[in-house]
Amino acid sequence: MKRMLSLRLRAVLGALLVGMAVLPAAPEAGAATRKKATVVKPVKQQATVKKKALAPTARAPKAALLPSSSRSRAGRVEAGARGAGGATRALALAGVAAGGAALAQAHDDAPGVDGLRLHSNAVLVMDADTQAVLLGKNDDAVLPIASITKLMTAIVVVDAGLPMDEVLTITEDDVDRLKGSGSRLAVGTRLTRAEALHLALMASENRAAHALGRTYPGGVDAFVAAMNNKAAELGLTQTRFAEPTGLSSDNRSSPRDLARLVAQASARPALRQWTTSPEYELADGRRVLHYRNSNKLVRESDWDILVQKTGYIREAGRCVAMQVRLAGRNIIMVLMNAGNSAARWADAEQLLRWLEKSLPSHHAGGVAPRL
Repeated sequence: MKRMLSLRLRAVLGALLVGMAVLPAAPEAGAATRKKATVVKPVKQQATVKKKALAPTARAPKAALLPSSSRSRAGRVEAGARGAGGATRALALAGVAAGGAALAQAHDDAPGVDGLRLHSNAVLVMDADTQAVLLGKNDDAVLPIASITKLMTAIVVVDAGLPMDEVLTITEDDVDRLKGSGSRLAVGTRLTRAEALHLALMASENRAAHALGRTYPGGVDAFVAAMNNKAAELGLTQTRFAEPTGLSSDNRSSPRDLARLVAQASARPALRQWTTSPEYELADGRRVLHYRNSNKLVRESDWDILVQKTGYIREAGRCVAMQVRLAGRNIIMVLMNAGNSAARWADAEQLLRWLEKSLPSHHAGGVAPRL
Protein backbone atom coordinates (compact mmCIF):
# COMPACT_ATOMS: atom_id res chain seq x y z
CA MET A 1 0.00 0.00 0.00
CA LYS A 2 2.78 2.42 0.96
CA ARG A 3 4.58 1.50 -2.25
CA MET A 4 1.50 2.39 -4.34
CA LEU A 5 1.10 5.77 -2.55
CA SER A 6 4.77 6.49 -3.14
CA LEU A 7 4.44 5.77 -6.85
CA ARG A 8 1.34 7.97 -7.17
CA LEU A 9 3.05 10.77 -5.27
CA ARG A 10 6.04 10.56 -7.60
CA ALA A 11 3.73 10.72 -10.63
CA VAL A 12 1.95 13.82 -9.30
CA LEU A 13 5.24 15.55 -8.50
CA GLY A 14 6.54 14.71 -11.98
CA ALA A 15 3.48 16.22 -13.62
CA LEU A 16 3.85 19.37 -11.56
CA LEU A 17 7.48 19.70 -12.57
CA VAL A 18 6.61 19.29 -16.26
CA GLY A 19 3.89 21.92 -15.97
CA MET A 20 6.29 24.37 -14.35
CA ALA A 21 8.79 23.83 -17.14
CA VAL A 22 6.16 24.46 -19.84
CA LEU A 23 4.59 27.61 -18.34
CA PRO A 24 7.46 30.08 -19.15
CA ALA A 25 7.28 29.13 -22.81
CA ALA A 26 3.61 30.07 -23.17
CA PRO A 27 4.09 33.85 -23.61
CA GLU A 28 6.66 33.25 -26.42
CA ALA A 29 4.26 30.93 -28.19
CA GLY A 30 1.56 33.59 -28.01
CA ALA A 31 3.92 36.22 -29.37
CA ALA A 32 4.88 33.94 -32.22
CA THR A 33 1.22 33.38 -33.00
CA ARG A 34 0.53 37.10 -32.96
CA LYS A 35 3.57 37.75 -35.16
CA LYS A 36 2.42 35.17 -37.65
CA ALA A 37 -1.03 36.75 -37.83
CA THR A 38 0.54 40.16 -38.44
CA VAL A 39 2.48 38.82 -41.41
CA VAL A 40 -0.48 37.02 -42.95
CA LYS A 41 -2.93 39.92 -42.72
CA PRO A 42 -1.25 42.23 -45.32
CA VAL A 43 -1.13 39.36 -47.82
CA LYS A 44 -4.89 38.99 -47.54
CA GLN A 45 -5.33 42.71 -48.04
CA GLN A 46 -3.14 42.67 -51.16
CA ALA A 47 -5.22 39.86 -52.64
CA THR A 48 -8.36 41.93 -52.06
CA VAL A 49 -6.84 44.94 -53.82
CA LYS A 50 -5.87 42.83 -56.81
CA LYS A 51 -9.36 41.39 -57.09
CA LYS A 52 -10.96 44.82 -57.04
CA ALA A 53 -8.47 46.22 -59.54
CA LEU A 54 -9.01 43.38 -61.99
CA ALA A 55 -12.80 43.45 -61.89
CA PRO A 56 -13.34 46.28 -64.44
CA THR A 57 -10.73 44.97 -66.86
CA ALA A 58 -12.09 42.55 -69.40
CA ARG A 59 -9.23 42.69 -71.87
CA ALA A 60 -5.91 40.97 -71.40
CA PRO A 61 -2.71 42.85 -72.27
CA LYS A 62 -0.83 41.66 -75.31
CA ALA A 63 2.92 41.27 -75.37
CA ALA A 64 5.75 40.81 -77.80
CA LEU A 65 9.37 39.66 -77.83
CA LEU A 66 12.37 40.63 -79.87
CA PRO A 67 13.33 37.91 -82.37
CA SER A 68 14.80 34.96 -80.47
CA SER A 69 17.98 33.21 -81.46
CA SER A 70 16.42 29.76 -81.15
CA ARG A 71 13.01 28.07 -81.37
CA SER A 72 13.44 26.52 -77.96
CA ARG A 73 13.93 29.92 -76.37
CA ALA A 74 10.85 31.24 -78.19
CA GLY A 75 8.85 28.26 -76.95
CA ARG A 76 9.96 28.84 -73.37
CA VAL A 77 9.05 32.51 -73.58
CA GLU A 78 5.62 31.76 -75.05
CA ALA A 79 4.90 29.15 -72.39
CA GLY A 80 6.10 31.47 -69.65
CA ALA A 81 3.92 34.27 -70.96
CA ARG A 82 0.86 31.99 -70.93
CA GLY A 83 1.60 30.77 -67.42
CA ALA A 84 2.58 34.03 -65.78
CA GLY A 85 0.51 36.49 -67.80
CA GLY A 86 -2.45 36.55 -65.42
CA ALA A 87 -0.30 37.12 -62.34
CA THR A 88 1.69 39.84 -64.08
CA ARG A 89 -1.45 41.67 -65.16
CA ALA A 90 -2.98 41.33 -61.69
CA LEU A 91 0.05 42.85 -60.04
CA ALA A 92 0.36 45.67 -62.54
CA LEU A 93 -3.31 46.60 -62.26
CA ALA A 94 -3.17 46.39 -58.47
CA GLY A 95 -0.31 48.87 -58.63
CA VAL A 96 -2.37 51.34 -60.66
CA ALA A 97 -5.24 51.07 -58.19
CA ALA A 98 -3.27 51.12 -54.95
CA GLY A 99 -0.45 53.55 -55.73
CA GLY A 100 3.29 53.44 -55.22
CA ALA A 101 3.48 50.65 -52.63
CA ALA A 102 1.52 48.19 -54.74
CA LEU A 103 3.48 49.19 -57.84
CA ALA A 104 6.72 48.43 -56.03
CA GLN A 105 5.30 45.03 -55.07
CA ALA A 106 4.30 44.37 -58.69
CA HIS A 107 7.79 45.34 -59.84
CA ASP A 108 9.35 42.86 -57.43
CA ASP A 109 6.99 39.95 -58.01
CA ALA A 110 5.99 40.08 -61.67
CA PRO A 111 8.92 39.64 -64.04
CA GLY A 112 7.98 39.99 -67.68
CA VAL A 113 9.73 39.00 -70.86
CA ASP A 114 13.53 39.04 -70.60
CA GLY A 115 13.17 40.28 -67.03
CA LEU A 116 11.13 43.39 -67.97
CA ARG A 117 8.63 44.49 -65.34
CA LEU A 118 6.49 47.28 -66.81
CA HIS A 119 3.84 49.15 -64.85
CA SER A 120 2.45 51.12 -67.81
CA ASN A 121 -0.70 49.47 -69.14
CA ALA A 122 -0.02 50.28 -72.80
CA VAL A 123 3.46 50.35 -74.35
CA LEU A 124 5.05 50.52 -77.78
CA VAL A 125 8.74 50.58 -78.70
CA MET A 126 9.45 51.07 -82.41
CA ASP A 127 12.38 51.69 -84.74
CA ALA A 128 11.53 55.06 -86.26
CA ASP A 129 13.54 54.41 -89.43
CA THR A 130 12.30 50.92 -90.31
CA GLN A 131 8.88 51.06 -88.58
CA ALA A 132 9.76 47.72 -86.96
CA VAL A 133 7.95 47.19 -83.65
CA LEU A 134 10.52 46.11 -81.06
CA LEU A 135 8.12 45.64 -78.16
CA GLY A 136 4.40 46.00 -77.63
CA LYS A 137 1.86 45.77 -74.84
CA ASN A 138 -1.75 46.75 -75.54
CA ASP A 139 -0.32 48.90 -78.32
CA ASP A 140 -3.67 49.26 -80.12
CA ALA A 141 -5.62 50.25 -76.99
CA VAL A 142 -7.35 53.63 -77.40
CA LEU A 143 -6.89 55.67 -74.21
CA PRO A 144 -6.91 59.30 -73.05
CA ILE A 145 -3.56 60.89 -73.93
CA ALA A 146 -3.52 63.99 -71.70
CA SER A 147 -0.84 66.55 -72.65
CA ILE A 148 0.71 64.41 -75.36
CA THR A 149 -2.07 66.22 -77.24
CA LYS A 150 0.23 69.25 -77.34
CA LEU A 151 2.43 67.56 -79.96
CA MET A 152 -0.48 67.80 -82.40
CA THR A 153 -1.25 71.34 -81.23
CA ALA A 154 2.30 72.34 -82.12
CA ILE A 155 2.28 70.52 -85.47
CA VAL A 156 -0.91 72.30 -86.54
CA VAL A 157 0.45 75.73 -85.53
CA VAL A 158 3.83 75.22 -87.23
CA ASP A 159 2.33 73.74 -90.41
CA ALA A 160 -0.14 76.65 -90.65
CA GLY A 161 2.81 79.02 -91.08
CA LEU A 162 1.51 81.45 -88.47
CA PRO A 163 4.05 84.16 -87.53
CA MET A 164 6.16 82.99 -84.61
CA ASP A 165 6.94 86.53 -83.46
CA GLU A 166 3.29 87.57 -83.16
CA VAL A 167 2.46 88.57 -79.59
CA LEU A 168 -0.37 86.66 -77.89
CA THR A 169 -2.14 87.74 -74.71
CA ILE A 170 -3.41 85.27 -72.11
CA THR A 171 -7.10 85.91 -71.44
CA GLU A 172 -9.83 84.53 -69.16
CA ASP A 173 -10.77 82.18 -71.98
CA ASP A 174 -7.44 80.40 -71.48
CA VAL A 175 -8.09 79.63 -67.80
CA ASP A 176 -8.78 75.92 -67.17
CA ARG A 177 -12.43 75.52 -66.16
CA LEU A 178 -12.45 71.76 -66.80
CA LYS A 179 -9.88 70.42 -64.32
CA GLY A 180 -9.10 73.58 -62.39
CA SER A 181 -5.37 73.27 -63.07
CA GLY A 182 -3.13 76.18 -62.17
CA SER A 183 -0.80 78.21 -64.34
CA ARG A 184 2.01 80.69 -63.85
CA LEU A 185 0.84 82.66 -66.86
CA ALA A 186 -1.46 85.26 -65.30
CA VAL A 187 -4.32 86.68 -67.30
CA GLY A 188 -2.85 89.62 -69.23
CA THR A 189 0.56 88.00 -69.77
CA ARG A 190 1.97 88.76 -73.21
CA LEU A 191 4.27 86.35 -75.04
CA THR A 192 5.12 85.50 -78.62
CA ARG A 193 3.65 82.51 -80.41
CA ALA A 194 7.09 80.88 -80.36
CA GLU A 195 7.31 81.36 -76.59
CA ALA A 196 3.83 79.90 -76.14
CA LEU A 197 4.83 76.84 -78.17
CA HIS A 198 8.04 76.48 -76.18
CA LEU A 199 6.23 76.54 -72.82
CA ALA A 200 3.41 74.29 -74.00
CA LEU A 201 5.82 71.62 -75.21
CA MET A 202 8.60 71.85 -72.64
CA ALA A 203 6.66 72.61 -69.44
CA SER A 204 3.18 71.47 -70.54
CA GLU A 205 1.79 74.96 -69.95
CA ASN A 206 -1.98 74.65 -70.51
CA ARG A 207 -2.84 78.33 -70.87
CA ALA A 208 -0.15 78.70 -73.51
CA ALA A 209 -1.54 75.72 -75.44
CA HIS A 210 -5.10 77.04 -75.26
CA ALA A 211 -3.98 80.49 -76.40
CA LEU A 212 -2.38 78.87 -79.44
CA GLY A 213 -5.71 77.30 -80.36
CA ARG A 214 -7.74 80.40 -79.55
CA THR A 215 -5.59 82.64 -81.77
CA TYR A 216 -5.75 80.24 -84.74
CA PRO A 217 -7.78 81.63 -87.66
CA GLY A 218 -11.39 80.74 -86.83
CA GLY A 219 -10.73 80.19 -83.13
CA VAL A 220 -10.68 77.03 -81.01
CA ASP A 221 -13.39 75.20 -83.00
CA ALA A 222 -11.49 75.68 -86.26
CA PHE A 223 -8.28 74.67 -84.53
CA VAL A 224 -9.73 71.40 -83.21
CA ALA A 225 -11.07 70.64 -86.69
CA ALA A 226 -7.58 71.25 -88.06
CA MET A 227 -6.13 68.88 -85.43
CA ASN A 228 -8.51 66.09 -86.46
CA ASN A 229 -7.93 66.77 -90.15
CA LYS A 230 -4.17 66.55 -89.59
CA ALA A 231 -4.65 63.26 -87.72
CA ALA A 232 -6.56 61.85 -90.70
CA GLU A 233 -3.91 63.15 -93.09
CA LEU A 234 -1.19 61.38 -91.10
CA GLY A 235 -3.14 58.10 -90.97
CA LEU A 236 -3.87 58.29 -87.24
CA THR A 237 -7.08 56.26 -87.45
CA GLN A 238 -7.37 55.65 -83.70
CA THR A 239 -6.92 59.29 -82.70
CA ARG A 240 -9.48 61.97 -81.87
CA PHE A 241 -9.05 65.48 -80.43
CA ALA A 242 -11.59 67.62 -78.54
CA GLU A 243 -9.40 70.57 -77.50
CA PRO A 244 -5.75 71.72 -77.74
CA THR A 245 -4.41 71.18 -74.20
CA GLY A 246 -5.07 67.53 -73.32
CA LEU A 247 -7.13 68.39 -70.23
CA SER A 248 -10.16 66.65 -71.74
CA SER A 249 -10.28 62.85 -71.53
CA ASP A 250 -11.99 62.94 -74.95
CA ASN A 251 -8.55 63.46 -76.50
CA ARG A 252 -7.76 59.81 -77.20
CA SER A 253 -5.27 57.74 -79.16
CA SER A 254 -3.33 54.47 -79.15
CA PRO A 255 0.40 53.82 -78.66
CA ARG A 256 0.69 52.95 -82.36
CA ASP A 257 -0.83 56.25 -83.45
CA LEU A 258 1.21 58.20 -80.91
CA ALA A 259 4.40 56.64 -82.26
CA ARG A 260 3.51 58.06 -85.68
CA LEU A 261 2.74 61.42 -84.07
CA VAL A 262 6.16 61.45 -82.37
CA ALA A 263 7.82 60.67 -85.71
CA GLN A 264 6.01 63.63 -87.29
CA ALA A 265 7.04 65.94 -84.45
CA SER A 266 10.63 64.79 -84.77
CA ALA A 267 10.60 65.77 -88.46
CA ARG A 268 10.09 69.41 -87.43
CA PRO A 269 13.36 70.89 -86.02
CA ALA A 270 11.63 73.59 -83.94
CA LEU A 271 9.57 70.95 -82.11
CA ARG A 272 12.68 68.91 -81.36
CA GLN A 273 14.32 71.99 -79.86
CA TRP A 274 11.31 73.15 -77.83
CA THR A 275 10.44 69.74 -76.38
CA THR A 276 13.96 68.92 -75.18
CA SER A 277 15.30 72.15 -73.69
CA PRO A 278 15.93 71.46 -69.98
CA GLU A 279 14.71 74.90 -68.83
CA TYR A 280 13.49 78.26 -70.08
CA GLU A 281 13.01 81.76 -68.68
CA LEU A 282 10.14 84.01 -69.72
CA ALA A 283 10.17 87.74 -68.90
CA ASP A 284 6.53 88.83 -68.67
CA GLY A 285 7.27 92.52 -68.07
CA ARG A 286 6.91 92.33 -64.28
CA ARG A 287 9.11 89.36 -63.39
CA VAL A 288 11.10 86.50 -64.88
CA LEU A 289 9.35 83.12 -64.82
CA HIS A 290 11.66 80.11 -64.66
CA TYR A 291 10.33 76.91 -66.22
CA ARG A 292 11.79 73.38 -66.15
CA ASN A 293 11.18 70.52 -68.56
CA SER A 294 8.39 68.21 -67.39
CA ASN A 295 10.44 65.19 -68.50
CA LYS A 296 12.77 63.96 -65.75
CA LEU A 297 15.00 62.16 -68.25
CA VAL A 298 15.64 65.39 -70.16
CA ARG A 299 16.59 67.21 -66.96
CA GLU A 300 18.52 64.52 -65.11
CA SER A 301 19.93 61.92 -67.50
CA ASP A 302 22.40 61.59 -70.37
CA TRP A 303 20.04 59.75 -72.75
CA ASP A 304 20.02 61.33 -76.23
CA ILE A 305 16.35 62.37 -76.34
CA LEU A 306 15.41 63.93 -79.69
CA VAL A 307 11.76 64.80 -79.03
CA GLN A 308 9.41 64.15 -76.12
CA LYS A 309 6.12 64.99 -74.46
CA THR A 310 4.76 64.00 -71.07
CA GLY A 311 1.11 63.85 -70.05
CA TYR A 312 -1.12 63.47 -67.03
CA ILE A 313 -4.77 63.70 -66.14
CA ARG A 314 -6.52 61.31 -63.77
CA GLU A 315 -8.25 59.43 -66.60
CA ALA A 316 -5.00 58.94 -68.54
CA GLY A 317 -2.57 58.15 -65.74
CA ARG A 318 1.07 59.07 -66.29
CA CYS A 319 2.17 59.03 -69.93
CA VAL A 320 5.22 59.85 -72.01
CA ALA A 321 6.02 59.65 -75.71
CA MET A 322 9.53 60.27 -77.02
CA GLN A 323 12.16 59.52 -79.61
CA VAL A 324 15.71 58.70 -78.56
CA ARG A 325 18.95 58.01 -80.39
CA LEU A 326 20.29 54.69 -79.17
CA ALA A 327 22.90 52.31 -80.58
CA GLY A 328 22.91 54.27 -83.83
CA ARG A 329 19.14 53.95 -84.25
CA ASN A 330 16.18 56.29 -83.78
CA ILE A 331 13.84 54.62 -81.31
CA ILE A 332 10.32 55.76 -80.45
CA MET A 333 8.88 54.85 -77.03
CA VAL A 334 5.28 55.36 -75.94
CA LEU A 335 4.22 54.61 -72.35
CA MET A 336 0.59 55.12 -71.32
CA ASN A 337 -1.46 54.79 -68.14
CA ALA A 338 1.20 54.27 -65.48
CA GLY A 339 -0.10 54.56 -61.92
CA ASN A 340 2.27 57.31 -60.81
CA SER A 341 5.23 59.35 -61.97
CA ALA A 342 7.84 57.08 -60.38
CA ALA A 343 6.40 54.07 -62.21
CA ARG A 344 6.46 55.93 -65.55
CA TRP A 345 10.14 56.87 -65.25
CA ALA A 346 11.08 53.43 -63.93
CA ASP A 347 9.48 51.89 -67.03
CA ALA A 348 11.21 54.34 -69.36
CA GLU A 349 14.67 53.80 -67.88
CA GLN A 350 14.20 50.05 -67.75
CA LEU A 351 13.27 49.98 -71.43
CA LEU A 352 16.19 52.22 -72.36
CA ARG A 353 18.65 49.94 -70.57
CA TRP A 354 17.04 46.88 -72.15
CA LEU A 355 17.30 48.47 -75.61
CA GLU A 356 20.91 49.47 -74.99
CA LYS A 357 21.77 45.80 -74.42
CA SER A 358 19.42 44.28 -77.00
CA LEU A 359 19.70 46.49 -80.07
CA PRO A 360 23.27 45.63 -81.13
CA SER A 361 22.41 41.92 -81.27
CA HIS A 362 19.05 42.19 -83.06
CA HIS A 363 18.18 43.06 -86.61
CA ALA A 364 15.05 44.81 -87.79
CA GLY A 365 12.01 42.75 -88.66
CA GLY A 366 10.88 39.41 -87.32
CA VAL A 367 8.36 38.82 -84.55
CA ALA A 368 8.12 41.68 -82.05
CA PRO A 369 8.06 41.12 -78.29
CA ARG A 370 4.61 41.00 -76.73
CA LEU A 371 4.27 41.69 -73.00
